[in-house]
Amino acid sequence: MAIAHVRKGDTVVVVAGKERGKTGKVLRVIPEKSRVVVERVNMIKKHQRPTQKVRQGGIIEREGSIHLSNVMLVDPGSDKPTRVGMKALSDGKKVRVARRSGEMLDRA
Repeated sequence: MAIAHVRKGDTVVVVAGKERGKTGKVLRVIPEKSRVVVERVNMIKKHQRPTQKVRQGGIIEREGSIHLSNVMLVDPGSDKPTRVGMKALSDGKKVRVARRSGEMLDRA
């Protein structure tokens, strides 16, 4: 199980694969499978049977997951992909830091 460098709500850019270059918001992180679901990236068609929950059946389009290693966080300062580091604050809290600019990513 990998520790994810991205969290739900982060803006990421896809750096590898058929969706390379696309940017989107992280909808879900699946740490046990090292995967992430990004808004409007890796769209798949699913054949959905009508159920109690989903009244309307048919072919629905939804986001598929992509591997964590294929996404990089977008630096809030420069809007470019950046690696993520960790930094301990004086009060003992750990925050994520953009390696490109040194900006803090988490609101402490």
